[in-house]
Amino acid sequence: MENKDKTDWRFKVANREALIGCGLALLNFVWWFGFAYGMGSRPVEEYSYILGMPDWFFYSCVVGFLLITALVIFVVKVFFKEVPFEEEEELR
Repeated sequence: MENKDKTDWRFKVANREALIGCGLALLNFVWWFGFAYGMGSRPVEEYSYILGMPDWFFYSCVVGFLLITALVIFVVKVFFKEVPFEEEEELR
């Protein structure tokens, strides 16, 4: 049985990066939902249009996509580490 103190350091890195990924996915959903249902629940007559699209669609889908894409690129470059896949030889 493996000792908890000897857990591979790569699991800590992977868990942290997975939590960051889940946070980004949650942020993306909240952004999309907020604009799509917040602004999109108005009567159609009250919609304003940006580039021929309803404003709620433009902000939720177009701006949201660009924002999350930029955020993912930033997070990967700044917070993610490259880890080797090869198993480390145990010291004897």
